[in-house]
Amino acid sequence: MDVFDNLCGKLLIAMPDMGDPRFAGAIIYLCDHSEDGAMGLIVNKPIPDLRLSALLVQMKIETGDATRDMRVHYGGPVEKQRGFVLHGEDYQSDGNTVAVADGLHMTATRDVLEALAKGRGPESCLMALGYAGWSPGQLENEIAQNGWLVGDATPHLLFSRANELKWTGALRAIGIDPLLLSAAGGHA
Repeated sequence: MDVFDNLCGKLLIAMPDMGDPRFAGAIIYLCDHSEDGAMGLIVNKPIPDLRLSALLVQMKIETGDATRDMRVHYGGPVEKQRGFVLHGEDYQSDGNTVAVADGLHMTATRDVLEALAKGRGPESCLMALGYAGWSPGQLENEIAQNGWLVGDATPHLLFSRANELKWTGALRAIGIDPLLLSAAGGHA
């Protein structure tokens, strides 16, 4: 794969020797990738002790018995207070929902949280605070330097509650046994 292909809708799988601890063991779903840079959400790092219900209370969004409660994920180090909901195509917000790829969408406005608080909204979804961002050429360079592997995203992997299994699952999906993956990389 040419690293300059559009990677929107793909997974970035951190190599074992990832130097930045914020991305160690991370899987990132790329929501945008162009000549202007890239943006994605870490999908396997829930924030300890933070649930959607608590976040809704902080935002003064009324909750009730129908409120969908779920873990809130650390989406990345950029704009850590900004929320993003990655979800299937069963939810649309007027002009606020962005189609990413393969039936997956992202909404970053309050209305999706209000819908989840009322027991509506997308059936399958992942809530994240913050995002990972790259300047033009930065992601391509990191891939070329063996920082990331690229794989296909599936709704099962993205929305599974078993966050601790996502990294190994993503590696196996691209035919790599995690036990055989070396932290040292080379170039042929």
